[in-house]
Amino acid sequence: MQKLNLSKIKKIFFIGIGGIGISALAKMAISRGMEVSGVNDDKSPKTLNPLRDAGADIFYQSENRELPEADLYVYSDAWLYRGPEIIESAKKTGKPVLSYFEALGQFAKEYRVIAVAGTHGKTTTTAMLAEILVDAGLDPTVIVGSFIKKFDSNFRKGNSEYLVVEADEYNKHFLNFHPFLTVVTNIEADHLDCFKDLADIQNAFDKLLSQSENKITDYTKYLEKVPKLSVPGEHNRMNAAAALAVADFLNIEEEIAQKSIAQFSGTWRRLEKRGETKEGVIIYDDYAHHPTEIKASLEALRELFPVGKKKITVIFQPHLYSRTKALFNDFAKSFKGADNIYLLPIFFAREEKDESISSEKLASAISLAGDKVKAFPDFESAEKFVKELNLGKNDVFVTMGAGEAYKIADKVFGLT
Repeated sequence: MQKLNLSKIKKIFFIGIGGIGISALAKMAISRGMEVSGVNDDKSPKTLNPLRDAGADIFYQSENRELPEADLYVYSDAWLYRGPEIIESAKKTGKPVLSYFEALGQFAKEYRVIAVAGTHGKTTTTAMLAEILVDAGLDPTVIVGSFIKKFDSNFRKGNSEYLVVEADEYNKHFLNFHPFLTVVTNIEADHLDCFKDLADIQNAFDKLLSQSENKITDYTKYLEKVPKLSVPGEHNRMNAAAALAVADFLNIEEEIAQKSIAQFSGTWRRLEKRGETKEGVIIYDDYAHHPTEIKASLEALRELFPVGKKKITVIFQPHLYSRTKALFNDFAKSFKGADNIYLLPIFFAREEKDESISSEKLASAISLAGDKVKAFPDFESAEKFVKELNLGKNDVFVTMGAGEAYKIADKVFGLT
């Protein structure tokens, strides 16, 4: 792909602008003085409101508005399924049409990129690292697939040469980067809808590392330097160790890095405490959507709420038919830390429906593994059921998954 001349790009139209990653790129474009517009399929106030406040013209797919003129069209992968006709219309304009990561890769060429890759921990490690660099005065630009609480944004405009970015392995998207430094947190089987097997995934990571000037793949020696964290779990201590390894590589004073890590307060939807009801129910939301992530999150919650102290109820929405099918047996055994497990219908995002797999089948497998579980055919029946549970001061309620499980807590407990 030829390099875009970004100085000639005045108007960008984003297809699926409400996505957590693509909305960050839209903010980046606005920060450069570009005119931004876009289409989305739902309201997504968390991502869309800041863009509208910054002047972006955004409409909804249901409005059937004509595609506006732009110098560049950027689409979210999910819209290859949600709105392929809009992407096709963009291609007919004769102007460049790029996926989110292709476009981000073009913008990234102007920076010394620090890319955080890995099957798990990308978002938190990126956020931790971003805060360290800010606290050390390195003033990075940051793009991350969540809202960093300290910045209340998924984008930070910096004025230095550094760009800290979360690099996604899905569909080999991270190969759009040629980083100054690459961090690999871990590698495990996932995204088997676009990778053949674990070896295929490892080959993609090897390719990324071959495109990188420097790399960090073993950061275990930094575990002993991790201070007491405000975010629980062994997985977060590992994320912190990776961030400290980068800080050391960049010659950031250890005291500054450790203080920054100790003060790290987390990110949106990563084991995020959303509140407590007047009845005393503690509510969390977590993005975990892989068996390893589910186990890690439940272990972290049990650090905070030991067995016998609190009852943990999880309502989980499986993410993708392909992932649920490929990792079915692992999912069945991943909820051991929970007292009750409730399953929502599979969130299929970027896939066609697969009748051979379902939340009901997963519930049966979880039940065979010895856990108390129930699957629901839709959100409405799940909401009704949860309301009738009469949860109280001994309960922790966790919405979990990369889809829309959090909406259950919104409806049942009146959260926004």
